[in-house]
Amino acid sequence: MKKTLLTLALAAQALLAHAGNPHVELKTSEGTIVLELYPEKAPKTVTNFVEYVKSGFYDGLIFHRVIDGFMIQGGGMQPNMAEKATTRAPIENEGRNGLRNDTGTIAMARTQDPNSASAQFFINLVDNRPLNYPSPDGYGYAVFGKVSEGMDVVRKIGKAPTGSKGFHRDVPVQPIVIQSARLLPDSK
Repeated sequence: MKKTLLTLALAAQALLAHAGNPHVELKTSEGTIVLELYPEKAPKTVTNFVEYVKSGFYDGLIFHRVIDGFMIQGGGMQPNMAEKATTRAPIENEGRNGLRNDTGTIAMARTQDPNSASAQFFINLVDNRPLNYPSPDGYGYAVFGKVSEGMDVVRKIGKAPTGSKGFHRDVPVQPIVIQSARLLPDSK
């Protein structure tokens, strides 16, 4: 009995620890996705993402790169495939935080420069072990949260027909718009 009570107490404590994590709701043209963010593991990345959310930066942008069996990427392009011009300075790569690019996790997109992430992010459709720290380039891609609701929407986006637009490949034929991104109540 004591062992059962201890187990229940530890489980409740774990739930309470995660209750304080911020949650962001992405309303998209395909449905709603809710993200749980991990500020204890990726403080700079979460702060950066939340600031973009609070400013309304993501509203009206699209998921511009969709590769079924890999990931969906958004946070930088408008429906006409023009890049949203105003981003803040890039952030330090927090890929060493112990979080893995597993199915349903959200991570920062970046260039070959490991410290180049700014606003663009991706959601993993599968376990993408090659993206984990240290990855082939020694840095990896910084995971900072996971989908807590709406993984069915993420998978639906992953199945969208894609093509090329200009020099961009894997672009959904019909734009998949982030209609709004907002920090949910009781989030930090």
